[in-house]
Amino acid sequence: MTLLKVRGACPHDCPDTCGLITEVENGRAVNFYGDPDHPITQGWLCAKVRPYLDHVYHPDRLTQPLRRVGPKGSGQWQPITWGEAMGEIGARWRAIIAEYGAAAILPYSYSGTLGLVQMSVCNGRFWNRLGASRLERSICGAAAEFAVEATLGARRTPRYEDVAHSKLVIVWGHNPVSTAPHFMPHLKDAQRSGTQLVVIDPRRTRTAKGADWHIAPKPNTDGALALGLAHVIVAEGLHDEAWLAAHTAGWPELRARLADYPPDRVAAITGVAEADIVKLARLYATTQPALIKIADGLQRHLNGGQTVRAICALPALTGQYGRRGGGLAYSASGYLQWDSAALNKWAECPPPARAVNMNRLGAALLGEVSDPPIQALYVFGSNPAAIAPNAGQVVAGLQREDLFTVVHELFMTDTAVYADIVLPATSQLEHADLHKAYGHTVLAYNTPAIPPLGESKSNWEVMGLLAREMGLTEPWLYQRADEVIDEVLQATAVTNPALADITLDRLKAEGSIELHYEPDVPFADGRFPTASGKVELYSQLMADLGLDPLPGYAVREDDGGNDGRFAPEEALNLLTGAAHHFVTSSFANQPGLLAREGEPCVEIHPDDAARRGIGQGEMVVVENGRGWCELRAIVTDAVRPGVLASPKGRWGQLGNGRNVNWTTPDALGDMAGQSTFHSNRVWVRKV
Repeated sequence: MTLLKVRGACPHDCPDTCGLITEVENGRAVNFYGDPDHPITQGWLCAKVRPYLDHVYHPDRLTQPLRRVGPKGSGQWQPITWGEAMGEIGARWRAIIAEYGAAAILPYSYSGTLGLVQMSVCNGRFWNRLGASRLERSICGAAAEFAVEATLGARRTPRYEDVAHSKLVIVWGHNPVSTAPHFMPHLKDAQRSGTQLVVIDPRRTRTAKGADWHIAPKPNTDGALALGLAHVIVAEGLHDEAWLAAHTAGWPELRARLADYPPDRVAAITGVAEADIVKLARLYATTQPALIKIADGLQRHLNGGQTVRAICALPALTGQYGRRGGGLAYSASGYLQWDSAALNKWAECPPPARAVNMNRLGAALLGEVSDPPIQALYVFGSNPAAIAPNAGQVVAGLQREDLFTVVHELFMTDTAVYADIVLPATSQLEHADLHKAYGHTVLAYNTPAIPPLGESKSNWEVMGLLAREMGLTEPWLYQRADEVIDEVLQATAVTNPALADITLDRLKAEGSIELHYEPDVPFADGRFPTASGKVELYSQLMADLGLDPLPGYAVREDDGGNDGRFAPEEALNLLTGAAHHFVTSSFANQPGLLAREGEPCVEIHPDDAARRGIGQGEMVVVENGRGWCELRAIVTDAVRPGVLASPKGRWGQLGNGRNVNWTTPDALGDMAGQSTFHSNRVWVRKV
């Protein structure tokens, strides 16, 4: 029997976007591993994705369309045909449009896949043509993206291997062991060659355990810490005045502001010892090149955008931008952005409808959005009942009898159980797509390895079925996936020279192609794509939007939705970082990975546990005015006093019906409609 080897790309929300090999025998995938020829990931996969065939062939895969026949959430379903499903969806949508207009229909999707076709194009074309509400997809990194682009002009990040040139690395609010694993071998090699590693995080993460120095500030105070470091650097004359004069806008204004952040004040805000603030400032300013590496967990706070702005200022103060091994490592997304016209087809669509912030889904479904009210919800590539903030409100909204909900999914997720129609989706091995990474600049084609299981269909194929049902005739709604890829590639190449010789045929033949940009070190030419051409420490863009134009620290605290039942002095801050074995809620129903991750738990400092009479391993209730969940207590000094930590991504239906997001706030951050998961005050007690 011939064994077929098929190249693909990992679709999940991770900066690494690994190259994959699937071995297929007689139409069935029999082996799955990393592509050794991928220039970045080089043949190995993370703990989440290694057992991917268990995901593809999971016995609970949905393989046919289903119609709800009992009360919402009751689990009573009737198998139907695709024709029946489309007919029912079309009839309901046409009635809603006739009464309320197309804006009463809301698509909800996020990062179940990061593919060009199966997510980016699916987010746009059909819904734009229909005139549905737009989804403001700001749950992950919106504030940081906005802050970095406002300050530096674009998101550009050093190559992983350039950390070999760093003498100091500060990993700030980021746990790459779990969320950017292919950076770690390069970092470990650098450490063996003498690079110092400092990790700043309220929790001693897997990454922090390998650091030379772990600093644990209070949550939501990182911006103050950055400004305190800047104060010391300037006060001691350790800054690069010439570089600042040549390459920044607003340095005099920022310098004046830094006077407000002396180490004693910053120590009181952050809980970091004054001596440690001074020590870190001196270490950073005198050890060059020095790299600061951040990710999105850092800015999921009420003042997350300003936190990132303050951190962006540090490499400018020390003249580190443009130096190999120095600067800021955040995202490579600025190197390649798909042509919006080809992606969305706005020119051939009605004017854009209103936007709904995805972080406010529960509130929107319960009446916050009312002109027109949301009458239909279509969910794909996401599981909002498990991953959205203030999940109790989301579930209450999904239970509305007058809300018509369609979920396109691989499994009967926490969200799908409340649907009226459930449609079976393909896995990455069953459809074509194109992937660009956000941790590097490799472009990868995903070749379908096996036929779709059962009656499952890809996101893009279903968009075509919906378009036909709704009577839409534009040919770009019915292109094959490869035709979409070819069109978007060609349109983007007009303005992005790195794509000049990248063709669909070449991608299919080679699988993964690394794109090269000059200079190969971000901003090494001293030019920043801002309005001034410089690092904008003072941002006129922000001033025009009514935001503070200078990096600053504003005290904004969550009240935990306290309705008077809880003593404010007993509140703790709950952090809900990434699990090591799940990608948010993806894979969180896979038995092998569930076993490795362990049961749902919450880490609590010994002092906080003793104060509440909580012992190791006891069940506790974590609660606030928004909701509650039950977790197993892990008493540990891995979290600082006043802080709890419990990984996100659990499916409520696999436990007691709830997860940590029943407590998280749906308030918006300081910039770009950002989520604020980590600004979460809770109270904890024994069950």
